[in-house]
Amino acid sequence: MNWPHPDALAALVSLPTGYHLEPTGRAHVAPLIAALGAWHPRISVGVASCYLRDDFYRQRVCLDGATDKDVWVARIMFGDEVVGVWSFEREIDSLAIFGRLLVVAPAHRGAGLSVHALAGAEHIGRAMGAAFIYALATLQHTYVQRAFEHAGYRLLGIFPGYNREEIAPGVVRRVYECVYAKLLVPEDEVHRPEARNLSPRAKALFELLFSDLSPTGREF
Repeated sequence: MNWPHPDALAALVSLPTGYHLEPTGRAHVAPLIAALGAWHPRISVGVASCYLRDDFYRQRVCLDGATDKDVWVARIMFGDEVVGVWSFEREIDSLAIFGRLLVVAPAHRGAGLSVHALAGAEHIGRAMGAAFIYALATLQHTYVQRAFEHAGYRLLGIFPGYNREEIAPGVVRRVYECVYAKLLVPEDEVHRPEARNLSPRAKALFELLFSDLSPTGREF
């Protein structure tokens, strides 16, 4: 589960013409925080608000080529201009990748960067030896949900009150969020539960979510 070398990113992540990825160093943290605050003001509350704190980068993010931290942050560049921030976290013990953040400057939001980033995250995950990738999506609009679904991620459920969002100017509430995931290894490598080990509700949910993966269309 080692992070890819910066020189390998171009081969793993295909971005639209004119865009490329660059790693983040200590000198980039302050400008990145300022840019995120300008591009996405509502990020100041909730789980992603850590990306507005200098101590988060110093304590948890791989900076200046380091590979010993679990959070990876890349800058999306258009020429010499920073136009986005892309970040995910490795979970070494479960061989999983958690997609933490993707924010693009307003002027570049029609370039399809999210589609390329989702595909690139899978390529990076597989190159690292990850077996599973997942992320959360807001229910305040459908764009992120549709992006995950278009990329083949499976909607696994909805977390009630997991995160906080500014739902209106100055109004912060705990909110529902969707969890999406994709398996990065063949399906036959995953042990499937036996019906006798599931409660009626768990069995019903399992069939709802995964019956299409059964050769007969029925899991039990």
